[in-house]
Amino acid sequence: MPKIDINAAPVKTGSIYPEPYNGQMAGRWSQRLGEQAGLTQFGVNIVHLEAGAPASLRHWHLREDEFAMVLTGELVLVEETGETVMRAGDCAAWKAGVPDAHRFINRSAAPASFLIVGSKAEEEEATYGDVDMKIHISGGKARFTYHDGSDWSGPRDLAAKETAPKGDSK
Repeated sequence: MPKIDINAAPVKTGSIYPEPYNGQMAGRWSQRLGEQAGLTQFGVNIVHLEAGAPASLRHWHLREDEFAMVLTGELVLVEETGETVMRAGDCAAWKAGVPDAHRFINRSAAPASFLIVGSKAEEEEATYGDVDMKIHISGGKARFTYHDGSDWSGPRDLAAKETAPKGDSK
């Protein structure tokens, strides 16, 4: 396998979330190492978070495993059971189908980064634990729904739970 030029890897900023959630992902960008290498069975990315930035909404995958390793800085891992401070070298993993919604937030004053590796199921569903939203991936296309399966057209309830997902204390 040839050496991957990390600096030549495709860069993705923001998220594919609909608003208002996409706007909450400011300060997040990733280097797509798996894409750079032409991998098709799993994704490999380095996610960079500016101070105060979240990596994602809290979510869990139905068919895809995930593995993460903090590379630089300090991040807070927010899961169903609470929060864990993670530093360079610390790892976490989530088995497909286990409803433990999770995410990283950079609550420090400095940038941080982590490596994320995940399987790529042809058909996938992820559930967002703090907002009434799911994503369905099929044929490379994303479709958002509410938890009940109806088509997503924006937040149904702008209560505190919707506008401040679990783990936000900023």
